[in-house]
Amino acid sequence: MCGIFGVFNVEYAERYAFYGIYALQHRGQESVGIACSDFEEVKAIKKPGLVLESIKKEELDAISGYLAVAHVRYSTAGDSGGINSQPIVRETSFGKTAVVHNGNLVNYLPLRSELEKKGVKFMHTSDTELFLVLLDEGEILPEGIDLHPLDRELLPRIFYTLSRVKGAYSLLYLFKDRIVAIRDPMGFRPMLMGRMRDAILFASESCAFDILQAELWREVRPGEVIVVDRQGIRTYMPFKSERKAMCIFELVYFSKPESFVFDNWVYKARKRMGELLAYEDDTVADLVVPVPDSGLVPAIGYSQVKGLPLELGLIRNHYVGRSFIEPTQELRDVKVLMKLNPNRAVLEGKRVIVIDDSLVRGTTSKKIVSMLRRAGAKEVHMRIASPPVVGPCFYGIDTPTRNELIANRMNLEDIKNFIGADSLMYLPIESLHSVVESPQDFCDACFSNNYPLEVEGTALRMR
Repeated sequence: MCGIFGVFNVEYAERYAFYGIYALQHRGQESVGIACSDFEEVKAIKKPGLVLESIKKEELDAISGYLAVAHVRYSTAGDSGGINSQPIVRETSFGKTAVVHNGNLVNYLPLRSELEKKGVKFMHTSDTELFLVLLDEGEILPEGIDLHPLDRELLPRIFYTLSRVKGAYSLLYLFKDRIVAIRDPMGFRPMLMGRMRDAILFASESCAFDILQAELWREVRPGEVIVVDRQGIRTYMPFKSERKAMCIFELVYFSKPESFVFDNWVYKARKRMGELLAYEDDTVADLVVPVPDSGLVPAIGYSQVKGLPLELGLIRNHYVGRSFIEPTQELRDVKVLMKLNPNRAVLEGKRVIVIDDSLVRGTTSKKIVSMLRRAGAKEVHMRIASPPVVGPCFYGIDTPTRNELIANRMNLEDIKNFIGADSLMYLPIESLHSVVESPQDFCDACFSNNYPLEVEGTALRMR
């Protein structure tokens, strides 16, 4: 996951970055960081935890400037501890440089090993550090690229870096006087561009522009490199790809429903998933219950097609903080009740359709079904607004190992019995494809096992 945000050409850029990355908090809760420049020096703060709880006003004052990048982290590569919090900052040939990254590099381990043998010292265990290390390792100018005079020193170094890494990356470089925004040639992870008066903004999702009352301008194109400085905006397409591989799970779960990503409004796509699920289902029931929050929008589509009332049979507690590992199973089960509580007022004696966005390990679904039954539900029919998850992700999503994915170990009937539901149905993958205009441009490896890029030098999450 992870969320990134950038802003150029505004006073108190660190404040705008603070609010922008707060709007992307759903993409990562492990740590938050902001790097800012006053056109003279790059300064950064990084903290574990949530945006509003972790960063203090006086810390923002200490890094104040006119251009900034920010990050919220959910680790998928490298240790989850504070050493790998982003922005990662390193001294390069261009002075102190910061980078924020959403994605995963599939050739990180062999590339790091190669550089270490040459004597390069790494300070982190995150693949993101490669984007800084490689700036000092070489330069290339792809054929047909005509560089602006202001970019002739920096961009050949960036092009070299991009030529060495493979995988998913939407990223922002912060130099003391410019921001460089980059999206990998296959476009795995989203990144958009916005405008706010004279300022230019970048974000993983358009919802980060809404909080600042900024205008959504356009998506950063797969393979695009954008330079923003006081002289203007310059864009290059150094490397082209034979195909796109945008993550369809962004539409299923990760992005906020009000966001625009991959040329789709997430709300519309998610609601359509629920509608298509309803067309496939002939189960007789009394009401539709979403698993909050991600099951709500497909549940709306399902209930409207079926003409069934949508009721809040599960109430989410929005004030759940960090929890610790409990010593007994009974106490561990309390964690689910910390997040969700059944609403007996609407459940008792009812045949219930439960809508969730996905079913991964099955343990949460099992507890939800049990919870609904204890609250008096007569029947519980689990409906999943996506296909079975059969493959781990290597491109920036922290999915379990293959053996932990319940759809790899059990058939539909066994999964139904495991979670304790009266029936279980997934959205067919053909129906999911029909939600987007060009399904061939999306990566659906977690549902199909069709991986667009091979992972090099590691069995990461394959076991």
